Amino acid sequence: MRTLNVAMIGGGFMGKAHSLAYAGMPMFFWPAPAVPFRKTVVDINDELAREAAARYGFESWASDWRKVVEDPSIDIVDIVTPNHTHAEIAIAAAKAGKHIISEKPLARTTEEAKRMLDAASEAGVKHMVAFNYRRTPAVSLAKKYIEEGAIGRILNFRGTYLQDWSADPNAPLSWRFRKEVAGSGALGDIGTHVIDLARYLVGEITEVMGTANTWIPERPVSSGPADKLGTVKSSGDVKKAAVDVDDEINTLLRFENGAVGSLEATRNAWGRNNFLTFEIHGDKGSLYFNYERRDELQVCFSDDPDDRRGFRTIYTGPAHPNGAALWPIPALGIGYGETKIIEAHDFISAIVQDTEVSPNFYDGYRIHVICDAILESASSGQWVKTVEQLPAAR
Repeated sequence: MRTLNVAMIGGGFMGKAHSLAYAGMPMFFWPAPAVPFRKTVVDINDELAREAAARYGFESWASDWRKVVEDPSIDIVDIVTPNHTHAEIAIAAAKAGKHIISEKPLARTTEEAKRMLDAASEAGVKHMVAFNYRRTPAVSLAKKYIEEGAIGRILNFRGTYLQDWSADPNAPLSWRFRKEVAGSGALGDIGTHVIDLARYLVGEITEVMGTANTWIPERPVSSGPADKLGTVKSSGDVKKAAVDVDDEINTLLRFENGAVGSLEATRNAWGRNNFLTFEIHGDKGSLYFNYERRDELQVCFSDDPDDRRGFRTIYTGPAHPNGAALWPIPALGIGYGETKIIEAHDFISAIVQDTEVSPNFYDGYRIHVICDAILESASSGQWVKTVEQLPAAR
């Protein structure tokens, strides 16, 4: 069985998720398309890199990603670092002929995303952006029903992603609140997941009408060089610095196929943990999904008898997408890790079989274009088109 050597750049939370996926994929999908071998992990210094290798099961470690990317033994470069580093690493990896998977959002800006797309396309390598929520079996089942025509012509999409981890004004100023590192706030961090699901399930988004709000304009900062954080104000014993990204996004959507919809993303919704939802209405039925109940898909079909019509719950299991590879009993439980395992399987299958993989850097680039349009609309108060003429997928 073929082996593919993985170099993972970054050793934090997402490094744990990706490492679990590489370890688990051959156990769930057997025989595996290829075995991902955890070759080298890179972190910002030797101590952290050494610890990451021990924790995540990598053969070796390094603190210089450039040397690792140039290593001829590496087949896959996996980017799980903060957003501002994605473009430089991905472009270097493409030039070195490596297949690339990058965490979302693809970059900080549309321009960076386009350069990543161009570099990967010109190099002829496989490229993927890790919007793993679409790998949830219930989401794949919704896609199946839509493609079969079970809910007919889609009329409306309603998507939300609500969290509360930044609702506390005393939560510290992390890189996710700094435009120079993150690119944007709730829009890029979690709103992009909803945009990906909307494009995956309904189709291309062509026009938006949005609002953006920053509810907490400054946050406490830890002690350190102020010049790296901009203007730092003192409030008693607490130093604070400005937040220059959005806390909340709301937008109306128009789709290429005539459907309409809405999107809401906020990290300031007390009581919401990972409330990623969509509701899709067609002229023959409706679908509803809530990631906090990820084994369930709510369905309603118009051809049900009048006395039985209403939403009912389908628990995903062996009869549904990827069910044979996962657990043998419906509703036994799908977790975040399983979505990453399916993602790793699909990416490695594309490499071995030389097929297209989705979402790829083109999808990541298109999502950045849509995000730009949302922010432009929030500023102008007008509908903004996301495309004049859609470029061909690459």
